Amino acid sequence: MRVLTASDRAVLVECADLDETMRMHRAWAGMPGVLERVPGARTVLVRFDPLVTSAARLARALVATDADAAPPASGAEVTVPVRYDGDDLTEVATLLGVSAQEVIRRHRAARWTVAFSGFAPGFGYLVCDDPLFEVPRRASPRTRVPAGSVALAGRFGGVYPRESPGGWQLIGTTDAVLWDVHRDPPALLSPGTVVRFTVAERDAGPSDVPGVVSGVSGASAADRCVGPRPADAGPDDPRVPTSALVVVNPGLQLLVQDRGRPGLAKLGVPASGAADRVALRDANRAVGNSPGSAVLEGIGPAALRFHGDGVAAVTGAVAELTVTGADGRVRAVGHSVPFAVADGDELQIGAPSRGLRFAIGVRGGVRMPAHLGSRSTDTLSGIGPAPLQPGDEVPVGDTAPLAVEPARLPRELPAPGDLVVLDVTLGPREHWFTPDSVRTLSEQEWLVTPRSDRVGIRLQGERPLQRAIRDELPSEGAVDGAIQVPADGQPVIFLPDHPTTGGYPVIGALTDAARDLAGQLPPGVRVRFRVVSPPFDQ
Repeated sequence: MRVLTASDRAVLVECADLDETMRMHRAWAGMPGVLERVPGARTVLVRFDPLVTSAARLARALVATDADAAPPASGAEVTVPVRYDGDDLTEVATLLGVSAQEVIRRHRAARWTVAFSGFAPGFGYLVCDDPLFEVPRRASPRTRVPAGSVALAGRFGGVYPRESPGGWQLIGTTDAVLWDVHRDPPALLSPGTVVRFTVAERDAGPSDVPGVVSGVSGASAADRCVGPRPADAGPDDPRVPTSALVVVNPGLQLLVQDRGRPGLAKLGVPASGAADRVALRDANRAVGNSPGSAVLEGIGPAALRFHGDGVAAVTGAVAELTVTGADGRVRAVGHSVPFAVADGDELQIGAPSRGLRFAIGVRGGVRMPAHLGSRSTDTLSGIGPAPLQPGDEVPVGDTAPLAVEPARLPRELPAPGDLVVLDVTLGPREHWFTPDSVRTLSEQEWLVTPRSDRVGIRLQGERPLQRAIRDELPSEGAVDGAIQVPADGQPVIFLPDHPTTGGYPVIGALTDAARDLAGQLPPGVRVRFRVVSPPFDQ
């Protein structure tokens, strides 16, 4: 085994093959200092607590571990009906040197098994007994792959549980529901499950064909979002929470966020949570909440009306802030300053002048339903409250454990055109790139493009990064802040809703301290990476 740097808080362990990967993943359970283990095709990503252990100490413990040679038990068998209508079916057939009909026939005849989960909730990496299926990924990933897409990449097959970015080759579609938090277990395709693909009837629905589970992906419509106030609601209507935020204008995006769901990456569940953890902490501190209380995270301009009296604060991105009372009077409020609100007051947040995302903390915290231990909205997987829309009412708690705090000194956040320096560690796949490209990563300025979101920041540089190794990289775990490089050579910085595994090489990763600033980079900001430590490897 070889241990490589994945970030300043994670290592990536290379194993001999998929079998050893699975055995070592099981053997490292409960190791001191280990927070999370994410298996891949030939690797295990190990995230650790730097207050308990170090990369060097952890590496010695990992390679010294003896693993049980017994194979895991096989799971149940699932049938997945497929319409073989994928956009890449003809290209896949050409790559494999057979006809499209032969691809379909052998895809159906093969016995597929879920080796491990990752990328997104409900996404199972399938291996089969037919050596035909070895398909390269697309040179540039699609920004949106439809839910239910049946795909191939490398030696693996898979089915996209919901719409998401992806670089796999698409050969068909299915109506099967791959992930449902209200189902036990939530994933249809869990590790060890045997999968058989069949031809679906064109007019079949989710409840009409074998192997398809009826339901919805993610939380149900009833608890994903508190809807608009009933038209006939009075001031004491039991259908309306005592204290609430009413969305007047959600801006470009308005989400519920807290500290997220760390520790579930092996199930394909991103950590999610606030893109700027400092803004989350400062908003809760200002209004007296516990540090992990849920807030609203958005991109302005936006507006909210308060139902009931309370205390609020706006942190993160800097913008003009005003409150209009029920009597029409307008007053300005300060950034990061706790301010009192009365029933009917409306908060207006202007377009950000510096930074990108604001956080609104309200005393008592946002009280949306929790899923998998968090109230956070995960935009990649759809877990948690749906993005808020005009008229939605968001309940607010009625107690907080701490006193409100005065404002702290404002942070220096960037505006479009500014140059930002982000600290990075190299690895785990910097050796996949030419020496010149490794230098280019830190010497060249990179532009933040508008094609960025909570999944990742897409960068554009004058000189794309060139690979020294052009092989397909088997899917492996990736951390928040990973700098992944698709075949076009333009890097993508992973943010909280990123896929938990991927097959494009990661040249480096932001340090933990740099991740919050990355969440505040608006399009047009220039980025320079600063390598702060050499890669660790053993």
